[in-house]
Amino acid sequence: MLRKIYFLFCFIVCTLPVLAGNIKGRVTDHTTREPLIGATVMLEEKGLYDITGLDGSFNIKNIAPGTYHLSISLAGYKTRVQEITVTETGMPVTDITLEPGNKKELHEVIVAGKTNKAAEGTARLIERDASQVMNVVSGQAIKLSPDLTVANVIQRVSGISVERNSNGDGQYAIMRGMDKRYNYTLVNGVKIPSPDDKYRYVPLDIFPAELLDRLEVYKALTPSMEGDAVGGAVNMVMKDAPDHLAVDANLATGYNELFFNRDFMSFNKGGINAKSPYEINGNQYNATAADFPNATADYKQQRPMPNLVGGLSVGNRYLNNRLGIILAGSLQHTYRGSNSLFFNTEKVDTFSGVTITSMQQRQYSEEQLRYGLHGKLDFRFNSRHHLEWYNAFMHLANTQVRDAVGTQLTIGGYDPENGNATLSFNTRSRITRQQIYNSTLQGDHQLLDKLQLQWAAVYSKASNRQPDNTTIPLSGIEQHFEQTRTTVGNASRSWEYNTDRDLAGYLHLVYNQPVAGVPVEWRLGGLYRDKQRTNFYNNYQFHPANLQAEYGKDFNDYTEIQWVIDNPRGSVGSALNYSATEKIKAGYLQFKIAAPRLEVTGGARVEATDQGYEMKVPIGEDRPSANQTYTDVLPSLHFRYMANDKTNIRASYFRSVNRPGFAELVPAPIVREEYSEKGNPDLKHAIADNIDVRYELFPQATEQLMAGVFFKHIKDPIEFTLQRDPRRPQDSYYMPGNFGNATNYGLELDFIKYVKQFGIKANYTYTHSSITTTKAQRVRDANGDFAIITPEQTRPLYGQSAHIGNLTLLYRNARYGWDAQLAGTYTGDRIVTVAEFIDDDQWQKGFIQMDLSMEKTFGHFSVFAKANNLLNTPMEVYIHKPRNNTDAIPYQTDSGKVLVRRDYYQRAYLLGARYKF
Repeated sequence: MLRKIYFLFCFIVCTLPVLAGNIKGRVTDHTTREPLIGATVMLEEKGLYDITGLDGSFNIKNIAPGTYHLSISLAGYKTRVQEITVTETGMPVTDITLEPGNKKELHEVIVAGKTNKAAEGTARLIERDASQVMNVVSGQAIKLSPDLTVANVIQRVSGISVERNSNGDGQYAIMRGMDKRYNYTLVNGVKIPSPDDKYRYVPLDIFPAELLDRLEVYKALTPSMEGDAVGGAVNMVMKDAPDHLAVDANLATGYNELFFNRDFMSFNKGGINAKSPYEINGNQYNATAADFPNATADYKQQRPMPNLVGGLSVGNRYLNNRLGIILAGSLQHTYRGSNSLFFNTEKVDTFSGVTITSMQQRQYSEEQLRYGLHGKLDFRFNSRHHLEWYNAFMHLANTQVRDAVGTQLTIGGYDPENGNATLSFNTRSRITRQQIYNSTLQGDHQLLDKLQLQWAAVYSKASNRQPDNTTIPLSGIEQHFEQTRTTVGNASRSWEYNTDRDLAGYLHLVYNQPVAGVPVEWRLGGLYRDKQRTNFYNNYQFHPANLQAEYGKDFNDYTEIQWVIDNPRGSVGSALNYSATEKIKAGYLQFKIAAPRLEVTGGARVEATDQGYEMKVPIGEDRPSANQTYTDVLPSLHFRYMANDKTNIRASYFRSVNRPGFAELVPAPIVREEYSEKGNPDLKHAIADNIDVRYELFPQATEQLMAGVFFKHIKDPIEFTLQRDPRRPQDSYYMPGNFGNATNYGLELDFIKYVKQFGIKANYTYTHSSITTTKAQRVRDANGDFAIITPEQTRPLYGQSAHIGNLTLLYRNARYGWDAQLAGTYTGDRIVTVAEFIDDDQWQKGFIQMDLSMEKTFGHFSVFAKANNLLNTPMEVYIHKPRNNTDAIPYQTDSGKVLVRRDYYQRAYLLGARYKF
């Protein structure tokens, strides 16, 4: 009898799971249908619960058949209790929506819940409902990513690679294979000026990423947008005032692995002269050595302090939600650098090979102080009138020491086996301070039921300062692998400043008037911008007072070197001493037809440009000033077919332009360390016709699948190449030019998918571009003598990679408060320097960068860690020709190509804490 009871008990226990069911579902926001992550779903009668995952899903297993009450709760939302019935097979998967809590009624405005502008669902919603092709990175994704600057964030977007600075961080965006010159940058929809001394593109590494609500990338332009973008436009949407008191603070520290193995080199940056003697005493003043403090030569080597990163934002709404205020700031004080290897080659065509003349090993030490301040006030007078005042100040100070050791490979008894060589030592100390300030006052007024007025008044200013840029060279020798500094060479010190000031006004009239029962929105508007740019450059050359003085005998420190000035009044006769103006007048007419399944946006924009320069010291130049005036008509047409609520099919066409950079027109030469460059006053602006087709699927509010193709035809593209001066054929300069026509086409794929705690974001872009330019080539003529011919060569556009890919693996466990992501980026081969001679272009080798971030939340507190460049992938540059040198050269192989440059940046780590209320 007991045995029968035992077997019956075992049978019931074993069959209970079979008879039990599962409760599955998904929790979403009632208004946006965005999945709610971290909601608690509890079965009240059993006390069993689950936490919703990245896709908002939950699953409570092994529930006996019956009727229960399911409680769903999440901070900021009303708790919902729902009665459910569980059968032997469970219950069907169902969506459960939560309504936001704390709704408030104003006197004249009803606020029925506010969309979280930084959420993933909001980013997908913007992409889905946009009138043109675009991609959006949410503030939530930015916060959890390994990236600290906007430049590093933007590399995660499909079709975008970044040009990196000397410490390996991203700096400029290359969009769809179009160089940084073909893009423009917006802050809250308003274009900002550039701190660059010659061009108009904006360095994105000046912007701390944590100040953003989201990052928008426009890949097609509508008539209401400014028309000077061929690759696209980047819009940084800054943090906005929340609908309740919100405080977000973080503090972190870390270190760069590069300085585990070597010291950080610095100088006395507090003792330098902010202005040159020319500026202090006038242009007739003859400077002496006493006018130049030795702070820039006061070098110190030690291990750097740990990095420090922090941020704080506070926001709230007042006066019955009429007034919103947000204040945010970010500080990043970091120590970065690189170990770099450079090879110099002969600057002549050597037929089938490349002759390497010298090798230089460089150590960069860079102290970066980056901070951003952001404030915004918005005031609602009533439901029809709204004002916003936005202010932002961004600052990046980069204090850099470059310490280089050069080895002569073709002269001086180079003997690597016995460790003998002729050396050159070169130390450069430099401070670069870049700033961008923007103040924008905007108004939005509903004048009539069908008529709306939008306007903006903008003041912006960007500046760049490089005071007392100092380079000190020494000769040296290597004997039996021991290096020794010997005599001093000629030194230089320079001062360089520039400012770029914009005054702009925007005006938009929006009129809604149905046509044949179909809603149509008409937009009429324009802008006026007055840009004033000033540039100053002065350079002093020095030679040592004692030409025979030797290091270690006559002096032991660089501050002890006695100098004689070769040009006591400085050298201001440079193309970098100029002023420039640009006045843009633009008007547009735009319509948007919103049929039930088809949206059509189109119209035309007219932009009139008046751009000119004036050299301040036009020594020997026959064109000291010049102006270019031209008018462009820029039509565009965008179709969005909505097969259903989750699917878009887009097709668009737009025409755009690319204007020359400011210094690109100035004809005087600029002498650089490795080459000389020169402007071209006859440079024309480029005009591009752009076509896009894209399929978009949004299975859930935070998921997407997008596949698109693009095509661009560019007339008169602007590219820099090494060119011979028509007036002095013996001289070659790195100059901008127009090169007929170019084409650029490609394919983009985007994929985002979440399953419970796991997610994947992936994108891939294939790009093919083609441009034909004239190159130089040495041949033998009929007499057997050398001659130069100029054949044409077809190549990709500068900076364009054929293959770009991103893969990010996400994990989030809301129950235990864990977030993690592993992000990989691949950038394929691309041209980084266009050479004068045929087949001598320099190519950057494709590379993979891997980054990691993790965060653990404890209520309002969390701790996080970030690690960058986990694979320590080097940046390498090659010429795809064999080398002529037959002797063994370090780091060179017989692979049929010549290594020109290799940079190692090492890994960087960050550990911090965050408080959010």
